[in-house]
Amino acid sequence: MMRYHFKVHREKQGLWAHSLEKGLGVTTQGKTYENLLTNLKEALDLALDEPVDSKWLPPLPDAAIKGRNVIEVAVDPKIAMATLVRMMRLQSGLTQREVAERMGIKTLSTYQKLESSKTANPEWTTLVRLKQVLPMFPLDVAAA
Repeated sequence: MMRYHFKVHREKQGLWAHSLEKGLGVTTQGKTYENLLTNLKEALDLALDEPVDSKWLPPLPDAAIKGRNVIEVAVDPKIAMATLVRMMRLQSGLTQREVAERMGIKTLSTYQKLESSKTANPEWTTLVRLKQVLPMFPLDVAAA
């Protein structure tokens, strides 16, 4: 599961937290710890749920980040899947059409569903074909 790291700070009015993965840029606050967690999850999912034509490459979570007042927040699985597919495609310098063709997908809109958090729920065979086209695609992160 994709989990990002946040440093939590306490103030008189409540709590606030900021992301520790460089380049993610997520910050939010909450009156209670539970409220902060809810807000962090929402802010993280919103930050990563980019349009399918976005060129922004968010950082991958860094499992080595540890420390006092550091918490992990999980990304919604469909958002994580769509984000990973888009990231790996962009890092490979391929267009959506090129990946679709290499995977044997006949229509671009079918491939685009892999990069949409609204529809990203691929079958295992699709993930295997995706891994063949984008070898750096981290199946262990996506499937956990």
